[in-house]
Amino acid sequence: MRRLEAAPEELTRGKLRRVGEGVGKVVFASEHWVVKRERGGREVAALIILYKALRRLEPYFPFVGHWLERPSRRLRLMRVMMQGALRVTPQGLWFTAPVKDAWMKYHKRSLRGEKLAEEHLAGTPLVPEEIEFPETTVRVSGWPGRMKVTAATERVEATLFQKLAELAGAARWDELEQWLERFLELRQRGWKMGLFSVDPHLKNFGVIGDRIVLLDSGGVTDRWGEIERRLEFEHVVQQPHVQLGLAPVLGAHPEIAARFDKRWKAIVNRGVVERHWPAERTR
Repeated sequence: MRRLEAAPEELTRGKLRRVGEGVGKVVFASEHWVVKRERGGREVAALIILYKALRRLEPYFPFVGHWLERPSRRLRLMRVMMQGALRVTPQGLWFTAPVKDAWMKYHKRSLRGEKLAEEHLAGTPLVPEEIEFPETTVRVSGWPGRMKVTAATERVEATLFQKLAELAGAARWDELEQWLERFLELRQRGWKMGLFSVDPHLKNFGVIGDRIVLLDSGGVTDRWGEIERRLEFEHVVQQPHVQLGLAPVLGAHPEIAARFDKRWKAIVNRGVVERHWPAERTR
């Protein structure tokens, strides 16, 4: 990680725009850099409870599934309302075993994934560049208004999902298939380093120039028990493009979806992963 004497001037020039969020982080950006706000425990719990509740409603109200596909003001408002309810409700009533298990699983996976990424991916083309600098106050859109940061990450041009959707909208199908092949190549490069992502959704990856980079390391693991469970799941999935969120992107071109599914199934399986896995990394 590069150490600077001061934060890039663009981080303090104006208000940083909110550009994304996940279960554990909210991301704000300037032109070339992003900074992250870590969510508090109650905020994460509110999201877990909300997502579980909405998933239960999805079979009866299909439009709920669209709410969960991307961050939105609607979801943000619902999360704020849920968080407010948790504040006035005794913890024993809402911090149930399923919520606790989900929270602990997320927390452990996130810490382990970040550690693995720091040990094996930092400084490689597989992740955006990161910089450190003395503590600096930046202004951000929305809550909390201002926050102190000591690090920033290179901003990607788009998530991989956004890139593919853009190419589909422009009917640039050949380029779209090239990016899908790059994604498969990236996965295999990770396996050669002894790393596997159990959460390979395209929104967890970004695009910088002609390369794909990992944005969220929470799903990265080197534990074969977790890898085997994911590969068992992959074995029974008939349409990988649907699991990756590509159904609306490739809906008008089932032949491209079929080609990608066939290629994915030929690569994302135990035999290929084991062939790539380094001998010095125990299984």
